[in-house]
Amino acid sequence: MSTTEPVPAAEVIDGVLQLTIATSAAGTSMDFDLINAGTAALRALDAGVGAVLLTGAGANFCAGGNVRHFAAAEDRGAYLYEKATELHDFMRALAASPVPVVAAVQGWAAGAGMSLVCAADIAIGGPSTKLRPAYPGIGLSPDGGMSWSLPRIVGASRAKEILLTDAVIDAEEAVRIGLLSRTVADEDVRAESLRVAHTFVTGPRATYTGMKKLLAQSPTATLDQQLDSERAGIAAAANSRTGREGVDAFVAKRKPDYLGLS
Repeated sequence: MSTTEPVPAAEVIDGVLQLTIATSAAGTSMDFDLINAGTAALRALDAGVGAVLLTGAGANFCAGGNVRHFAAAEDRGAYLYEKATELHDFMRALAASPVPVVAAVQGWAAGAGMSLVCAADIAIGGPSTKLRPAYPGIGLSPDGGMSWSLPRIVGASRAKEILLTDAVIDAEEAVRIGLLSRTVADEDVRAESLRVAHTFVTGPRATYTGMKKLLAQSPTATLDQQLDSERAGIAAAANSRTGREGVDAFVAKRKPDYLGLS
């Protein structure tokens, strides 16, 4: 591992797959040993995992790619092609995750770090959290899916402004435009993100998977197609173990027990 800290790349704790994507080494730039380990863990996801947590181990969530490594490469284009391929394998695995993805966004999320925030289902930051595309500053175009995800979050016009002007977005603005779900005290970002991830572990996992599928297809579906998908989904859920437990618990006025259901 290229980091200077003994940080686990990917570990499942109490049903949450915790993926570290950057450490304090090299200014909390993205660590591709960790990214590649995360890709492998996401591809091997099993029924014991109910949520994914993305986190940085240093002062920042992720400050983007290591620009010094870019500069030192003999063929910079070939090097960036390789790194983008590795990052995009991770992004594809993350997008295919059937369980909710939570990002604990402390400090800066810049460049590809911001792309990861855009890819999370829920992103929790603190008052000191800041986001920045950071690509124009080094004369590069985006990677990590930012040119796809950002317009879908903030709208096409605002995405153009953010990317072209290399805007620095503070926590309050990030919540307002939907890049962050909400903020908590800086010192509570990781704990609160982990708490939220744990709620998905004990919740109706099949329901979350169904919701994610519907949300993923909605940008390209017509209303008519989406209504058909929702009808099919809710009917199938009603006869599933999860749906039966949820309805039966509601009628019995008890808390549903979803653990072990699929």
